[in-house]
Amino acid sequence: MSRQDINRSGEMDVFVRVVELGGFSAAARALAMTPSAVSKLVARLEARLGVRLLNRSTRQVQLTAEGGVFYERSVRVLADLADAERGAAANDSPRGRLSVNANVPFGEAALLPLVPAFLERYPEVTLDIVLTDEVIDLIEHRTDVAVRAGPLRSSSLVARKLGATRKSILASPAYLARRGTPATPADLAHHNCLGFNRTRALNVWPLRQDGQVVTLPAVGNTQVSDGASLQRLAVAGVGLARLALFHARDDIAAGRLVPVLEDFNPGDLEEIHAVFLGHGGWLPARVRVFLDFLVENVRI
Repeated sequence: MSRQDINRSGEMDVFVRVVELGGFSAAARALAMTPSAVSKLVARLEARLGVRLLNRSTRQVQLTAEGGVFYERSVRVLADLADAERGAAANDSPRGRLSVNANVPFGEAALLPLVPAFLERYPEVTLDIVLTDEVIDLIEHRTDVAVRAGPLRSSSLVARKLGATRKSILASPAYLARRGTPATPADLAHHNCLGFNRTRALNVWPLRQDGQVVTLPAVGNTQVSDGASLQRLAVAGVGLARLALFHARDDIAAGRLVPVLEDFNPGDLEEIHAVFLGHGGWLPARVRVFLDFLVENVRI
């Protein structure tokens, strides 16, 4: 291994300090270096990479597009190096902050109920959980693990399958008493079909008719950002909603929601995966045990 290879993490650290402290002078003070030494190091890094990372002016520095990507990846690499050192010092026992992102229905129905048992098993791990139906960039949001429903996009992420779930069109007994129960897919045109305001593709419902799967638009007077809100509106009798059964099973068992048009349900499965950055096959202990725990305990 060359001396240059050994110093790459040091270059990253200096570059990250320049970005986060807003300039060469501030980074130099923090690192006990001279501003010229910091400037030369960043220039050497840019020359080696063959791209400009920073736009410089007399008063400030600003990330280029390439610099923004390199900054986010450098932060991740430096965090992993620190975690590796801590892990080696403690026999790689799971510890530290674990950032998790999940869609709202999965988070509420499947993830949050598992938190007490996970923390009891791994008391030195600190969970940072964000529930949102928005698909995030793991690097940009500094997230260790994200849970994704549906087809996975081609990316640099690694995935572990947690399971698969059917979906059904559901309504409350009060809504059906007021508006009637749809008997055929064509009847949906006369019903209030609740939908999403972000993921428009979910507002087209597949149904099996005459031996073929057809898709019908879900048209109604209310759209929401996430599946949990959709479920609550359906329970409240606002309209019909197409929901994952693992999320709605308690409402169905309690009679708060009733499946409709089941004879026309195509039975399609929505797969759910935990995705993460593979880092060349190496994972921090906290990430590895969390993934194993999800695969072992998630029930959908």
